[in-house]
Amino acid sequence: MHPTSLPGPFGIGDIGLGAHAWVDFLAETGCRLWQVLPLGPTGYGDSPYQCFSSFAGNPYLISLDGLVDDGLLLQSDLADLPDFQPGKVDYGLLIPWKLGLLDLAFQRFTHTKRRRLRQEFNTWRQDQHGWLEDFALFMALKEAHQGASWTSWKAPLRDRQPEALADARSQHAEAVNRHAFRQFIFSRQWDALHKYARKRHIQIIGDIPIFVAHDSADVWAHPELFFLDAKGRPTVVAGVPPDYYSATGQLWGNPLYRWDVHQASGYAWWLERIRAVLRQVDIVRIDHFRGFCAYWEVRGRARTARYGRWVSAPGVDFFRTIQSSLGELPIIAEDLGVITPDVDELRETFNLPGMKVLLFGFGVDFGGGPDGPFLPHNYPVHCVAYTGTHDNDTVRGWYERVGEQEADFYRRYLARDGHDVSWDLIRAIWSSVAVFALAPMQDLLSLGNQARMNYPGNPSGNWTWRLREEALDVMLRRRLREMNFLYYRQNSP
Repeated sequence: MHPTSLPGPFGIGDIGLGAHAWVDFLAETGCRLWQVLPLGPTGYGDSPYQCFSSFAGNPYLISLDGLVDDGLLLQSDLADLPDFQPGKVDYGLLIPWKLGLLDLAFQRFTHTKRRRLRQEFNTWRQDQHGWLEDFALFMALKEAHQGASWTSWKAPLRDRQPEALADARSQHAEAVNRHAFRQFIFSRQWDALHKYARKRHIQIIGDIPIFVAHDSADVWAHPELFFLDAKGRPTVVAGVPPDYYSATGQLWGNPLYRWDVHQASGYAWWLERIRAVLRQVDIVRIDHFRGFCAYWEVRGRARTARYGRWVSAPGVDFFRTIQSSLGELPIIAEDLGVITPDVDELRETFNLPGMKVLLFGFGVDFGGGPDGPFLPHNYPVHCVAYTGTHDNDTVRGWYERVGEQEADFYRRYLARDGHDVSWDLIRAIWSSVAVFALAPMQDLLSLGNQARMNYPGNPSGNWTWRLREEALDVMLRRRLREMNFLYYRQNSP
């Protein structure tokens, strides 16, 4: 469950009181793992997989209660709440309201006499200089250009000419400081939450998307690392060929890496990226792991991903370098999709657990049958088992949608009648030999597809689901605690 889905009064889940209460819920029910989506600042479409930075945090997750505790907001500032819907994030309503409060907190911060807080900010800003200053300037310039992509800026700024950057830092100094302040507050609050989770023996699983958004500080600040033309536009982009999710493939549109340039630098940018994520979380899921072996390359102006080609990537050299620099890495490889023997070999070479999604085990699109790799009796110990993911139907939604062949196979395989399908699958993976077992919160609540988090390929309407506070009731706590006790999950990891 992503923090945006946590309950609370302020229109979106945040990393304050509600997140600490969620950690308590996990600890009290014997859970030891909490998996989140990428934590970066989201842009168009609100997708955590299309962020303005690989290093920054999402300011929409900042706790307003925490800013009250810091003396940067007053309780009266929070009184005029918009009419937020329960159970759903309305980003159009939320964003201007919350950013207005963050701006108010920044104005109070600039005039605060709390020397310790200001000193803490200055020290943190200096420590994060490597990425923060580019990001803060990037966001300030996006504001000045009414949100337009950096490729549409005047050439001196687009191309990062030193004199133009110096002028921009001076001209937009207040906005740069404001964005740096938001990142400081996010980091401060997330670090407190992470520390609390460790105290309660909860490990957080984070997420690194293999690719980055084109309209990001990452690409603007490091254009040499990507395939771009002279005006900064991608010449080739990422996607996946036609598959289970889409008959025309998925055109992600992310710029592709110039792996030769990364390799020549010793993968310096990647090392910093992984270090940054591991400061936030304990375990990392690498999304689209197969892209380190080969990735689907599509022309930059293509309208679909149907026509592309597979291009090799330096996976072995990459992970060997990362491992030699950072040691044994707590990584989960998202090895779903079109998996070839070289992908399995790469994962096994570096002893990384892959993912097993039980819903796929019953699906005709995945060759559903007793010999299928997604069924628990075929799991290796060194894997991470899921009922489903944020990109899939919920379990109940799947059962209500699929044909009789798939539904019948589930009933026969688990010897169940379908009246409690979500918990049937939860029990199946909890009782498996998989080293970790995880389920989306929607499955713990037996919700249908109205609660689904993401429909791949849909440009809008995703990432809005929220947990209702009353859902974490006594019966759910007892049921989850019993499941963790019966299958000895409370002592993992």
